[in-house]
Amino acid sequence: MEDDDAGLWARVLGGDELALAALFDRYDGRLFRHASRLLTHREDAKDAVTVAFFELWRKRASVRLVEGSPLPWLLNTVAHCARNLERSGRRYRALLDRAPVSVAASHDHDDSDVMAALRRLPEREQAVMVLAVLEGYSEREVAQALGIPAGTVKSRLARAKARLRGELSSLEGVRA
Repeated sequence: MEDDDAGLWARVLGGDELALAALFDRYDGRLFRHASRLLTHREDAKDAVTVAFFELWRKRASVRLVEGSPLPWLLNTVAHCARNLERSGRRYRALLDRAPVSVAASHDHDDSDVMAALRRLPEREQAVMVLAVLEGYSEREVAQALGIPAGTVKSRLARAKARLRGELSSLEGVRA
């Protein structure tokens, strides 16, 4: 069946841009929601999804599929793009903060404490948390998507959860 991910992927590997468009149509919404959870601005989320699909096309020969689907790879790539966009946004805001008051605009952020804590995790732990917890992939699928052993996924997930627990409990102590 050519409409499943494996069939579309075979066509993408052959250079079929329409197959890539079909994958985009299939996963655009899910990837946008994923990027929106990681980013402050809607336009940045759209950019992260777009960049991920450009990278999918560019690196199609080396993309790791999970059960015939490029979705885990795309989710991970969107997370990387989101981190890069956030980093450049922070640099831009820092530049604005150094600018004269008349030029700088106010920056209100309504990030949830959990998402802010997730963004502070090391990139390796963040990738595992996003795929396993937010996206619901099994440890085996996460390992396959990231190209690491399942035991490494388990240990990174445990470390990430412990860090998040520690950060969130310290935040509760500050508010009390």
